[in-house]
Amino acid sequence: MASDLLSTPPPLAPPKTWDATVSWLRLIRSHRVGPTTFFRLLAEHGTAEAALQALPAIAGKAGVAKYAPFSAKAAEQELKIGKRIGATLVCYGAAGYPALLAEINDPPPLIWAIGDVSLTERPAIALVGARNASSLGTRMATSLATGLGEAGFTIASGLARGIDTAAHLATLDTGTVAIQAGGVDVTYPKENAALHDQIAKSGLRLSEQPLGMEPIARHFPRRNRIISGMSRAVVVVEAAAKSGSLITAREALDQGRDVLAVPGHPFDARAAGCNMLIRDGAALLRSSKDILEALAKPQPKAAPKTPRKRPVHNAGPAHAQILGLLGPTPVAEDQLIRDLDVHPDLVTPQLLALELEGKITRQAGGLLSRL
Repeated sequence: MASDLLSTPPPLAPPKTWDATVSWLRLIRSHRVGPTTFFRLLAEHGTAEAALQALPAIAGKAGVAKYAPFSAKAAEQELKIGKRIGATLVCYGAAGYPALLAEINDPPPLIWAIGDVSLTERPAIALVGARNASSLGTRMATSLATGLGEAGFTIASGLARGIDTAAHLATLDTGTVAIQAGGVDVTYPKENAALHDQIAKSGLRLSEQPLGMEPIARHFPRRNRIISGMSRAVVVVEAAAKSGSLITAREALDQGRDVLAVPGHPFDARAAGCNMLIRDGAALLRSSKDILEALAKPQPKAAPKTPRKRPVHNAGPAHAQILGLLGPTPVAEDQLIRDLDVHPDLVTPQLLALELEGKITRQAGGLLSRL
């Protein structure tokens, strides 16, 4: 599909030296450089070092004066802090990087890890749900997580209170992975401090955010795409009609993952999201056996579409055309390309310039919106 041609990172070797690692970290920490832009710059310039040298000129052409990439001193300091606290920086393409996560449209180039990194080599199931979970919901999450752990799966979740907490507690012995919205060294929520430490000892904590970063609202959708991206399926136990768990479910569907939901009583607001998912086609879930049966079914693959290739307008008109099609409501990148009726390779430089200029922003799942 067009989005695959545009967004899937090219094969590349992870950094193998200190200097190369510093350059990767500098590039992804630079202002307005997200995962998709990171891989585009690497594809265009060959190395992170070359991309860093080119960034000020690229930003200048986009109308951003005095652009300065993230400093080497700050990157080195983050790496030193990581070593001091026992964290491991896992790079895209390196051992320990979750294989399924590498296949999504906007994988994090770098992930900080604390704990047993070998858990990323095992198949994972995401288990998410309401923070204000009911007693029945908590028991269901515990039962599902226990059954999946005994079947050889690790459980991926977000270390939030409620369903996430129950899922992690049930799989401390069989394999649990907590993906954090803030820095991997930041305890959130504070009430899960003990669980936070337990997972570091017997499980694994992951985060793409800088060390010491306190989580803010926009980090959670980014975190959710990692939870679903590294997992073979996403299980939702309890979720309100508007909840972060539904964002994770939507990410999973965009990533081609199975979504399963536990039904609930129509009068229980905590079950509204799950009932909506089932209504819209998610598999109804009663036990871990249902999950295992769903995963055993072969999944059909859509035939790739070849977009038409024709010249795009010069930068000025092209920028105006793109901005004219975008608004505050996020739009899928492949849909934007179809609306422009041009080949993805001809659109990417325009999108990169607009991102660096701060006129558009890229959200979780590769969605674009106008600032």
